[in-house]
Amino acid sequence: MVYIENANPSQRPYDSPVRAAAAAEKRAKVLDAAMAILRAQDKPAAMSLEAVAKAAGVTRLTVYNQFGSRAGLLEAMLDKVAQEAGFDQLAQVMALPDPFAAFDRLVELICHAWARDSLMAQLHAVAAVDPEFQDMVNARMERRRKAIGVLLQRMAQGRQLDAGRYAEILDLLCAVTAYPVFAALRGPDRPPELIAAMMKSACATSLAWLEALPTRSEI
Repeated sequence: MVYIENANPSQRPYDSPVRAAAAAEKRAKVLDAAMAILRAQDKPAAMSLEAVAKAAGVTRLTVYNQFGSRAGLLEAMLDKVAQEAGFDQLAQVMALPDPFAAFDRLVELICHAWARDSLMAQLHAVAAVDPEFQDMVNARMERRRKAIGVLLQRMAQGRQLDAGRYAEILDLLCAVTAYPVFAALRGPDRPPELIAAMMKSACATSLAWLEALPTRSEI
């Protein structure tokens, strides 16, 4: 006999707006608690679900029900931090018609977002001692690499550029715009606008060389 869960519609749980609102409130409470724990740490330390549940005033099971796993909670935290930091503007930046202008704007967006919330530094510090969190951060860095790669492909469209040179330029642009570089350049009081200008200047030689490449029609 095959068992079909909730085969009888009358037995399906009723997902009322009130229940949905309560679940969303619990989710936000857990996220806020997790972020508060990271902000309060004197030194980087792995974050436990027990500590998050206790700080949020919920059970560990509630945390699992809301996020599915510890990895799900970490992913949601990174999403929240990115959204609050302004990374929701990324789609608009990527849609700019000039890929060179889009890259400059992307660097500015990254610097302003990273400077906006001190939790960015704490997240990267915790990742150094928390392998699961490091995997999440690495995945986000890979998204940045893909975004830069898309712009680089647009820059090179129709031009003679071999794969090896393309990889070199992509590696350079990703390295220069990485968070550790931003943190090293920021110092005690350097504004994000100046850091963005420094990053763009460091990338300018490669981008100018790329822009000067002959098109296929010119060869």
